[in-house]
Amino acid sequence: MISIIIPAHNEYKNLQRLFNVANFIGHPKLKEVIIAASPASNDATQALAQKYGITFLSCEKKGRATQMNTAAQKAAGDILVFLHADVIPPNNFLDDIYQCLDDNFDAGFFSYKFDKESWLLRLNSSFTAKDGLFTGGGDQCLFIRKSTFDEIGKFNENQVLMEDFEFFGRMKKNKVPYKIIKNDLIVSARKYDCNSYLRINLSNLLLVVLFKLGYPGEKLKTLHNKLIRTPYTHG
Repeated sequence: MISIIIPAHNEYKNLQRLFNVANFIGHPKLKEVIIAASPASNDATQALAQKYGITFLSCEKKGRATQMNTAAQKAAGDILVFLHADVIPPNNFLDDIYQCLDDNFDAGFFSYKFDKESWLLRLNSSFTAKDGLFTGGGDQCLFIRKSTFDEIGKFNENQVLMEDFEFFGRMKKNKVPYKIIKNDLIVSARKYDCNSYLRINLSNLLLVVLFKLGYPGEKLKTLHNKLIRTPYTHG
């Protein structure tokens, strides 16, 4: 059975949009959906979770890695799916996950497209359908067997930014068989609304290169906040 884990920090509007269109609630292979909220969350997310019969978990510590680990520890499913609040999965994505695992993969990701039409954004999203420098980002919706997740060592809670890339690096080091499913998620383009396309891409490239060179997580986060203006803050 599948446990979907959604880390959140004041993401009420995005979660409302997600649950309004999501068809995975009630799926026979879904065990639970867990919203792992940061301790600083102060919106109506908990009430929204109650409306849809979703587990709301208020975490003692903030940080996306910590929130996801806390939820994973409590998850009852043997397959973990880490979904961002502003990402909408395709209609049959749970079936895709099961098929992938039945094909003897232990983990995987999805390709994605943006919710805004632009040939530049289409160019960006085209790279998510194949392995490359940016593979493993959180917007690609990591799914993984819980036993494999525990064996690798969960997310590094000291990695306050790019915890998804750090985890993916350990996946590759441990030779975890994974697949990129070419069935697009829909990802919010909201950060492009307050930054230029060039600024976002150059900043992302710099952050990934510095991460691979061993730049500390706290410094990466500080640099990210200076380079990229965001209309929201993750937990």
